[in-house]
Parts: sequence; structure tokens; C-alpha cells
Amino acid sequence: MTAEPADDTRTRILRAALDLFAEHGYQRTSLRQIAERLRLTKAAILYHFPAKEHLLAALVEPLLADLEALLDSARTQPTEQARWTVLEGWVDTILAHRRPLGMLFHDIALVGRGDTYHRLMGIAMRANDLIAGPDAGRRERVRAVQAVAACSDPVVFFTDVPDEVLRADMLDGVRRLLATPPSDAAAPAGAAAGSGSPPDASSGAAMGERRRRPGRPRALGREQVEAARRMHAAGTHSVDAIAATLGVSRATVYRHLDAE
Repeated sequence: MTAEPADDTRTRILRAALDLFAEHGYQRTSLRQIAERLRLTKAAILYHFPAKEHLLAALVEPLLADLEALLDSARTQPTEQARWTVLEGWVDTILAHRRPLGMLFHDIALVGRGDTYHRLMGIAMRANDLIAGPDAGRRERVRAVQAVAACSDPVVFFTDVPDEVLRADMLDGVRRLLATPPSDAAAPAGAAAGSGSPPDASSGAAMGERRRRPGRPRALGREQVEAARRMHAAGTHSVDAIAATLGVSRATVYRHLDAE
């Protein structure tokens, strides 16, 4: 019987480690448990990964490499094109690595022990710069940071939402965030009445209009509409299921489907 190639053993170790980290958490998973699952010796694990931290770094490596490649591809593009290349590509990359990202989220403190954390921060800073654009002010840079979070965080909080739906929701959210230009800082409550005059009725009505009551949104963003149409065309979801998945009414779904 021929010996198993070293690369195959390494891949099996990583797959088993990811499964066990997901089941029990990084801290509560030992190298011996990984070895027992694979019917290997602990020494065989240590041959490929001298410490458990090396397993964590190796599991995160494909995600980091894909993000770095994305940023390299956007670096020479015009500002607006680069911004959306990064944002859309970031969402796709994060979704492609949902399991390792969930593990990283729960064990983020462990990543700080090595170079992985600094590399991750460097990637985030590069993404922020490309999204904000050259000569960006403080508020544009703040929005760039918020945009990256909007294209990342939902993946670990909405693990039961299908990739296609979550992608549409995340891109819709970030488009809404960046579509509204940053406004001047709001004055503290009551500052406008410094002269003793109360706010007029029209401003009160406008504030009331801005404070919309909670409920289903009246419309879908472009990405959400495209997702709804794809689900409907594929025949995998009924209109009721599409409405429930996107959190809108059946009438809203029908309105967008009829507009095709």
C-alpha cells in the first residue's frame, strides 16, 4: 500500500480541525482530539503543524489571500470603480469563507498572538483607503469603515440566511449608506432654541417623518430585486417564501416581479 501524500494529510488535518473548532471551540479542542478523529498520532499532527495556533493561521490563510488579491486587482482602477470592486468582491469573498470567518469571529483574540492579526488589520486599512478614495475627509473615512463592516459582520450573525439573499441585503445596505452624503454634525438637543424660540411646526413634522414606524420596508434595493427575480425564475421559492426571506410583503414582491 502506498503512503498517503503529505498534502492530502495536511488537508485532512485542516478539515478535521475546522469541524472540531466549530463543534467545541478552539480553546476546548486539543491536538489529540484532532488526531483521534483522523486515526493519526499526535506526532503526525505536530509534523505538519508544530502548534495549534498554526492550525488557526492556516485555516484563515485562504480568506486573507483572496482579500489581498481583491485589493491588488482594484488598486489601479478609477476611484468609483475601485470602490465597488472592493465592496462587491469583499462580500463575495466573505461569503465564500463563511465557516472559517465564523471561527475567526469567536476566536479573534487568539489571532492577535501572531502575524495574522496585523495582516488582517493591514487588509482592512487598504480596503478602507480604496473605498474612501483619495483626499477623503474624516467623515468619508468613517463611512468607508462602516461600509466594510456592513459587508462583513452580517455573515457571522445571520448564519441561517442563504448566500444569495444575504449578499443582496448586504450590498443593498452599503449602497444606502454610501448614497447619502455625510451631513454636518447635528446640533445638540435644544441648541437651536438658544435664542429662546421653540422649533417650528414644520421641523417637528419633518422629524416625525424621519422617525418611521417599524415594519416591513416598502421597497427593495436593486440587489434584493435581482435576488427575488432569480429565486422566482428558478422556481425554488414561492412568492410567499420570497417575501418571508426578504422581509417584505407579498404585494412588494409582486410589484417588483411585474416590473420585469
